[in-house]
Amino acid sequence: MADMRFDIATPLGFSVRTTNAYWQTLIIKHPDIASLEDLVHQALQAPDEIRQSSRDEGILLFYCLRRPQRWVVAVARRLNGEGFLITAYQTDAIKEGVVLWPK
Repeated sequence: MADMRFDIATPLGFSVRTTNAYWQTLIIKHPDIASLEDLVHQALQAPDEIRQSSRDEGILLFYCLRRPQRWVVAVARRLNGEGFLITAYQTDAIKEGVVLWPK
């Protein structure tokens, strides 16, 4: 796919990908994340923690600690073994959910 922005293998045995067009849409909603794409990649490749959403078991949250009490979160949907980036943002709290991957 020519428009692919990244396709990153996660420690859970599947890859998460997104397109350039989707990334542009995402950074309109979360402009602070535009300069943090490397941390989004790191959250997916080598996360500090991965949690399964308490509301939707197909949604996984990949956390990367940026500084004390500040994480970059990459949110992905896993469907039929494929991973798709839904959103990415910064947060000061880890959400509820089942811990799937402690570092």
